Amino acid sequence: MSAEAFDHDVVVIGSGFGGSVTALRLAEKGYRVHVLESGRRFADEDFARTSWDLRRYLWAPRLGCFGVQRVHRLPDVVVLAGAGVGGGSLNYANTLYVPPAEFFADRQWADITDWQAELGPHYETASRMLGVVENPCDGVVEQVMRLAARDLGVEDTYRKTPTGVFYGMPGRRVPDPYFGGAGPDRTGCTQCGNCMVGCRVGAKNTLVKNYLALAESLGATIEPMRTVVRVEPGRGGGYAVTHERTGAWSRGTRQTVTAEQVVFAAGTWGTQKLLHRMREERVLPRLSERLGHLTRTNSEALNGVMTERVPQDADLSRGVAITSSFHPTADTHVENCRYGPGSNAMGLLATILVPGGRLPRPVQFLVEAVKHPVVFVRSFSVRRWSERTVIGLVMQSKDNSLRVSGRRGLLGGWGLTSRQGHGEPNPTFIPEGQEAMRVLARRLAEATGLRAFAGSSLGEVADIPLTAHFLGGVAIGSNPQRGVVDGYQRVWGYPDLHVVDGSAVSANLGVNPSLTITAQAERAMSFWPVKGGADPRPAQDEGYVRVEPVPAPRPAVTRYGPAAQDASALPATDTAPSFGG
Repeated sequence: MSAEAFDHDVVVIGSGFGGSVTALRLAEKGYRVHVLESGRRFADEDFARTSWDLRRYLWAPRLGCFGVQRVHRLPDVVVLAGAGVGGGSLNYANTLYVPPAEFFADRQWADITDWQAELGPHYETASRMLGVVENPCDGVVEQVMRLAARDLGVEDTYRKTPTGVFYGMPGRRVPDPYFGGAGPDRTGCTQCGNCMVGCRVGAKNTLVKNYLALAESLGATIEPMRTVVRVEPGRGGGYAVTHERTGAWSRGTRQTVTAEQVVFAAGTWGTQKLLHRMREERVLPRLSERLGHLTRTNSEALNGVMTERVPQDADLSRGVAITSSFHPTADTHVENCRYGPGSNAMGLLATILVPGGRLPRPVQFLVEAVKHPVVFVRSFSVRRWSERTVIGLVMQSKDNSLRVSGRRGLLGGWGLTSRQGHGEPNPTFIPEGQEAMRVLARRLAEATGLRAFAGSSLGEVADIPLTAHFLGGVAIGSNPQRGVVDGYQRVWGYPDLHVVDGSAVSANLGVNPSLTITAQAERAMSFWPVKGGADPRPAQDEGYVRVEPVPAPRPAVTRYGPAAQDASALPATDTAPSFGG
């Protein structure tokens, strides 16, 4: 079939970091691009004012909640993810690090190419597009973080966070400062702290402010509130993509569109769920047996520190979501996080710090409750929680993983399940992070004159950690026995299917993954030919060769504004300390 016989040249499933890059870069190369997004479209004023506005904050479509915050449950981890046009950029913490060198040399993909060299230029492009600048916020939380790093002997690893935020003049709206007038007007950050609930100010550099806005200006189309349930090879070539109204209780809302090529960018949960279903139902039977292997949690834990009441002279909630970080050990990274005043719903997941050891965690939880009864009782209070809490996001670059597989539900729906995978066991708590929280609590108490105590999440009591960075499972590999996609992120056995979201991140990064997902997608899309042109990528059976990017004939941006130029000058690389030999 000719390309014009299909409804679209390319259907993109999902509009997060990978999907947004795909939509723009392929539109620039002349493709007819259609994006199917399961979430809703948000204007700035549509976001929840606080996390207690559950209909606008949480994602539970069959309960009438169409917010930005997804929560998924596996036997081994609870997953926090994003929802809506713009995907995880709507509720992520604007934090954009380049990972340390160990990530690029991971044994899963190091045999393919020099990833650090190949991805380097694309990290620069992604940083410019997402507007990466160093966070300027510097209050009591940042000072306490610096002192905690000093106490742990790692002050040299302390740094301000590279963020994707338009700071400008607080609350002042100005013409597009990034893309020479091609992008939307922007408003300066007010440091309200509610980045992870949804930026009502319009300062956060979400994907609807850059990649998606530019893609739509070139003719790419986005269809929100549509959940893809089937991707099937067409009889005459291409693929039929079946989707239904999100939250529908029957099949009556299903529609099918055709496309010559399909790009999976539904996030790790969405992409894995759909691919597992297509393999189990023999719709895509040639999918690699490695599907679901090397699923990563970024070896992550969500801990924190709380004061007994709101400090009078120290505003813990002022600033952007994440403002600083340090490395207590070479492979452990600690960041402070915050929500704005009134956004206290996540406090329902908090409890006292429960160390691991010889006792089962539930028993240890009871021991800690008896030892610290006042702290235990106070840990359940969410009154003004965001104003007296410093969340501690702990990440590691260790080689641990889960193995995720598909599971049919009792009512016929599809879900996912997990078990421990390759490498070290996925951690249920991180001792280095817990020690950092204890030190941080001591320093916070000194700074505020109030009692402060370290805490963790309720899931850890049952050895089920939280992660905001669910990754992998569709790993890049040099052949289908090693990975699910090839070095160009084409699906092994189905070269007209592609995966460009977090599921194709093949190792734990130890830093926030959004910039890496964006850079990997930029690289993958740079190799696509202009529509109708010769493809420089070899056939899958010919092996990997390094090819040159293909320039786009109609770029959406012909000149960058001062904000984007500032972004490209920031060295965002996270450099861990060197410990030992």
